[in-house]
Amino acid sequence: MSIQATIEAKLAKAFSPDRLVVINESHLHAGHHHVEHGHVAKFDGEGETHFRVRIVAPAFAGMSRVDRHRAVNAALDAEFKAGLHALAVEAAAPGEATRW
Repeated sequence: MSIQATIEAKLAKAFSPDRLVVINESHLHAGHHHVEHGHVAKFDGEGETHFRVRIVAPAFAGMSRVDRHRAVNAALDAEFKAGLHALAVEAAAPGEATRW
């Protein structure tokens, strides 16, 4: 299973969202420098390391933006430990305005 599919499945299970979109943005980071195995390396933009999550779920009602991010990150802890490098989170409760 791809990392993207794993992220989608874990977030669906954790939050039962009304809307969920997971976008692989790894290609947008080609040429950026990052630390890999203790050395600075230039990222080639391949693979599944940078994602954007757009999620609307009742679970986020009454939560601050920071708490929503923490909840999503906690649900994906294993993926971060396995090499997920960056995650942009756009989380909302039902009825809240989104830009997407």
